[in-house]
Amino acid sequence: MAIAPNSGRRDEAGNGVLPLRLSLGPILYLWPREDIYDFYTCVAESAVDVVYLGEVVCAKRRALRLIDWLALAEDLREAGKEVVLATLGLIESEADLRALRRFCTNGRFLVEANDMAAVQLLQGGPFVAGATLNIYNERSLRILAERGLRRWVMPLELSGATLKQLQAGRPAGIETEVFGFGRLPLATSARCFTARRHNATKEQCEGRCQDDPDGLLVRAQDGPELLVINGVQVQSAHTFNALPMLGELIAAGVELLRISPQFHDTFEVVRVFDLCRRGEMEPDAGRHILESLMPVGPCDGYWWGEAGHVDWPANAIG
Repeated sequence: MAIAPNSGRRDEAGNGVLPLRLSLGPILYLWPREDIYDFYTCVAESAVDVVYLGEVVCAKRRALRLIDWLALAEDLREAGKEVVLATLGLIESEADLRALRRFCTNGRFLVEANDMAAVQLLQGGPFVAGATLNIYNERSLRILAERGLRRWVMPLELSGATLKQLQAGRPAGIETEVFGFGRLPLATSARCFTARRHNATKEQCEGRCQDDPDGLLVRAQDGPELLVINGVQVQSAHTFNALPMLGELIAAGVELLRISPQFHDTFEVVRVFDLCRRGEMEPDAGRHILESLMPVGPCDGYWWGEAGHVDWPANAIG
């Protein structure tokens, strides 16, 4: 796949010129192989600075193999992107462990560890700690820093106040990344909810996740949207949006803001975040645009230390 270079966020001397970088998280859903390649062709021309590649939800999703991810990674690196290979969040078998070893020993790209088995394989070399490692305090950051941690992703359920506390005590040289936009991954199970929905076993699911490229919406008995089923993963029905908190994140010293891909409008989301970080659009105006692109609607309760489904945009702006 030929990808054109992107000048992105740096000046001609290669110096960083923006207050924080935008990252694009791994695709959390099962998309057709052709759609994945088309998506990353567009990624190369987008304003994102860091791209996470790999299957993080279910080992049975094999639209791309490691060799395919590595080829994509090389193309994206040539286009000026920093590339990180992301690992499974739940290791269930020896086959999963063998695949994990191949990712962790790729020798070419930084790896995001989403399970402690990956940390064990990666210690001694630089790695990213994904949100599912559940880093809740400075001591955890220090322990992982001694084992090669380069960047950590804040757990999604932590508040903005907790982030500021952790930032004050994080070890020198460690970058902080915050989930910035997307449906929140809440839990992962050894059982497959999508297979169950189709009266199939996990072993004979036939890739039914592909029928729902943004997951399967679940409503409460009294009607409101509640959750999204995504194979073995459960997500929020509503979309978290950190754009109104952009100033707070920059002031707290956050280096990266992560956008989670959705099947439609991901690059419009990237465009709005890019304009706001450049000061070319007000976050309030950007918030209204982003809310029109959400499948259900916004939520930001975790940021305020409340229930995750709560939406307090007025507090965020004020």
